Amino acid sequence: MPLDIGLLTFPNVQQLDLTAPYEVFAGVPGARVHLVAAGLAPISSATGLLLAPTMRMADCPNLDVLCVPGGIGVNALMQDAAVLDFVRAQAGHARYLTSVCTGALVLGAAGLLRGKRATTHWASLDLLAAFGAIPVAERVVRDGALFTGGGVTAGIDFALVLAAELAGRPAAEAIQLGLEYAPAPPFEAGTPGTADPAVLAAVRTRLAGSRAERERIVRAITGANDIVPWDAATPA
Repeated sequence: MPLDIGLLTFPNVQQLDLTAPYEVFAGVPGARVHLVAAGLAPISSATGLLLAPTMRMADCPNLDVLCVPGGIGVNALMQDAAVLDFVRAQAGHARYLTSVCTGALVLGAAGLLRGKRATTHWASLDLLAAFGAIPVAERVVRDGALFTGGGVTAGIDFALVLAAELAGRPAAEAIQLGLEYAPAPPFEAGTPGTADPAVLAAVRTRLAGSRAERERIVRAITGANDIVPWDAATPA
């Protein structure tokens, strides 16, 4: 039986959030991987890479796996009724509901994270609690049929874990070997806890505008009044 996997595709998506799991899922035996969007016109990612959707949300069949990637575009998605309705409808049928990076915020806005353990990019991890989720600072978090991946590159780890669930560990290991995925980063700067404080401060400053807007949106959606603004927070 074919396995239908859909990756939500939207303006200003973080392209690696989408393309990294796509590359893994494309190697799963029997998988048909769809880029699902509101329309079929090319979509520009947050860094300018053009993506070609393959299926409209209106035409999308019930998926076995729905994956929601992240990026600055989720700020708009969290307030998009059509997208949230699509996500809820697919969640009602999918074997696995998944996200990468800040795609988890969209699942939260759709009301799908209440009481669930979940993760996302470190710069938004605390916001998950406003949606009733239990934030977990890990690369991949599973809670039943819900799989969430951490920030950006964690999409590879997440997709390999899910590939093992879908096709067995040997198949997932074969995909990993084919991709020569054996991380050995040149710098210990991949998490707030290991990055140089000056580097962390610079990145927080760069992300501050998006973070402030995201705080505003999450407050508006959830009514949460205990979100700590970054200017009052101690760096993680």
